[in-house]
Amino acid sequence: MGAGAAHGGERRAGARLALGLLLLAGVVNYIDRVALSLASPQIAAELHLRPSRTGVLLSAFLWAYALAQAPAGALADRAPPRRLLGAAMLLWSAAQAASGLAVGLPQLIAARLALGLGESPQFPVAARVTRSWFEPKHRGLATGVFNSASTLGPALAPPIVTALMLGFGWRGAFVATGLAGAAVALVWWTLYRDPPATPGEAVTAAPSVGWSRLLRSPTLWAMAVGNFGSGYVTWFYAAWLPSYLEAARHLTMLQTGWAASIPYLFGFVGSLGGGWACDRLARAGLSPMASRKAPLVCGLALGAGFTGLALAAPGAGWAIAAISAALLFANVATASIWALAVVAAPERAVGRVGAIQNIGGFLGGAAAPIVTGVLVEATGAFAAPLAVTAGAGLAGALVYLVGAVRPIRA
Repeated sequence: MGAGAAHGGERRAGARLALGLLLLAGVVNYIDRVALSLASPQIAAELHLRPSRTGVLLSAFLWAYALAQAPAGALADRAPPRRLLGAAMLLWSAAQAASGLAVGLPQLIAARLALGLGESPQFPVAARVTRSWFEPKHRGLATGVFNSASTLGPALAPPIVTALMLGFGWRGAFVATGLAGAAVALVWWTLYRDPPATPGEAVTAAPSVGWSRLLRSPTLWAMAVGNFGSGYVTWFYAAWLPSYLEAARHLTMLQTGWAASIPYLFGFVGSLGGGWACDRLARAGLSPMASRKAPLVCGLALGAGFTGLALAAPGAGWAIAAISAALLFANVATASIWALAVVAAPERAVGRVGAIQNIGGFLGGAAAPIVTGVLVEATGAFAAPLAVTAGAGLAGALVYLVGAVRPIRA
């Protein structure tokens, strides 16, 4: 076996390990994010919170996450991924454990703000690692794999967190998941390394791209505004699905612990399918931008449509089926959204472009829990929140369709 072949095999193994570690970190990241939505009925009862206040609590993570995205993206473009993501995991794990020690609403909100700050580098780092380790023709599927943590984590969280709550209470569940995150941080720090240089390749520095040039790009603004709609859809379900199933569909906590997992298993398939579709369309001859936009726009529009169908579902089973289809297609879109960031950005701006796009998503995500809480409190039902969520998804699809036309130039 020649030196080149051996190096190629070593690089492929390293790429698979890097992707597996990103997936593991992302799963823990999302379990910690959605644990609050699973515990919110118990927390609201213990702290005597109205739905509108519960919505504020559920959104606190997202405000900190969104505000931290720009500096996190800049750090992801410059800092070593091993150090940055390792430190971030330790911070967010400590914040998760602190949630279980909170004695009132202010302490819970502070812990959730710290969680958002700690989790903010996860996806910008993942985008940079994907670009470093994978060739362009494989980056779509690789992006789909690391993005699938956004559905695999919420799929695993309901049975895990519910079992912990039944055994140790909601406080014990937060402490336990925080400790698990610290263990994963140690695994990342121990195993992850940056890719070695390819033998014989010329090492050249890509031109630096300033913030002012990035922010003048219409494509970047379209990506951020369009992602507002995607983030709204995602976080309506992430924040309120357990409460919806218990209040509107009359499931018990134990039933919700399993039923809430089902839509996210479909979402996991959608995330992988979205990444695969991006690469498949690129191989069929579509441009890098078009191969990402097609599954993105179609997925987001269909996710919104099935969200609307959940309004008319005659029973819990049909509602779960409609929501499962909604999350399948919505996650085809989210995988494509991150794949779009990788191809739309100049080489030394992937983290920042992904972060700005993500700011839009998490501003939408931050709005969803609050708007839903206010509407539920005002109407006593989930019909209006479902309709607003469907409208946000359709609007996001339209913005991506007409606004994200060409790559951002260095």
